[in-house]
Amino acid sequence: MGMCDVVKDKGKDKDREDPPPTSRRAAQQAANRAQREAQRQLRQAERAAKRKKPAAKTKAETRAPAPVTAGPFNILLIGQDIRLGMEAALFAASLRHHAPDWRGRLIVAEPGAEGAWTGARTKIPAPIRLALLDFGAEILPFTARHFGASYPFGNKIEALSVLPPGEPFVFFDSDTLVTGPLDRLPFDFSRPSASMRRSATWPEPPLYGPGYGAIWKSLYDRFGLDYESSLDTSQPDEHWERYLYFNAGWFFGADPQEFGRRFLDWALAIREDPGEALASQKLDVLLDQVALPLVIHALGGGRPGPGLAGLDGDVTCHYRDLPLLYARESDLVVETVETLLRDPRLAPLAEAWAPSRQIVLAGTGRDRIRPMFDRRMPLNEGRTRQILKKAGLWLR
Repeated sequence: MGMCDVVKDKGKDKDREDPPPTSRRAAQQAANRAQREAQRQLRQAERAAKRKKPAAKTKAETRAPAPVTAGPFNILLIGQDIRLGMEAALFAASLRHHAPDWRGRLIVAEPGAEGAWTGARTKIPAPIRLALLDFGAEILPFTARHFGASYPFGNKIEALSVLPPGEPFVFFDSDTLVTGPLDRLPFDFSRPSASMRRSATWPEPPLYGPGYGAIWKSLYDRFGLDYESSLDTSQPDEHWERYLYFNAGWFFGADPQEFGRRFLDWALAIREDPGEALASQKLDVLLDQVALPLVIHALGGGRPGPGLAGLDGDVTCHYRDLPLLYARESDLVVETVETLLRDPRLAPLAEAWAPSRQIVLAGTGRDRIRPMFDRRMPLNEGRTRQILKKAGLWLR
């Protein structure tokens, strides 16, 4: 079902009687007219966006780049089908709302229905595309050749290819909201880093070894990296936080092409030949988070400093799913998503998208989910999901 069909049908109660044939025909004709109008507006917006693209750099400009420090940077998101398309639109709206002075390119990478995504629904529906363009995003296609449907998280690795070389970038998972002045954070793009909102999800050392240290050291040795300098020596041996490990919900660097080349090459190498130390480890979900620390360390980066505490703090929030957002995030995040989904540019799409319609607009998030959890204490994500599913409140 396309987005326009969703817009037309999902707002209706299923137990209502069917309308007479003439009413159905009239409704269908109105929907068709709305679809044609959305397509027309989309074509106009895409033409306007192309006219506003920055001019190509001269050879002199590319030969002598300025030092890579805080300043204008590109943002990369993934947009795919309805859910990731809507999440990207929410991110774009939150960026304009909370960081109006940010100056850079907001690029939404859209995988094509070919290569590793052959036969899948990947195209962002026209009404969502139009909303993204309204919020200043550019939608750029790419072909996923190595991961795709077998490992959707690989999109973030292959999508780096759409970014211009030599220009600093920040990648965000699409299920992220901007809640503060992102443009004022002191990024040092010469020292890449990534999200520390993570837990002890990988590796899972077997009872008789190897342990954390041996598993991680095997990877550093394999790719010719200095293992010792990656360690947080304030943590004890065999405690998972001693070892460089990130959540891949956001990461940044100076050159997306160099970053992306290492990320792709090393992720593929680990997947195809994990090695003896990783023989018992699961790689089907967290492959990106296994390779990411190696890439960041190789490029001179490491753990983010205190100046970036606002990421996964009061400047951005990786909420993952709307039910989780209401269960564990701050009042600011809740107020942000509710304000944005009532924006005239997003409100019709919010009505059509079941999670936002039921969790946000119908008040289920505030009335039922929020009172279920004590946010003064850290919430285990897996346990929180189980509680929500058992209560019939898990929608995505």
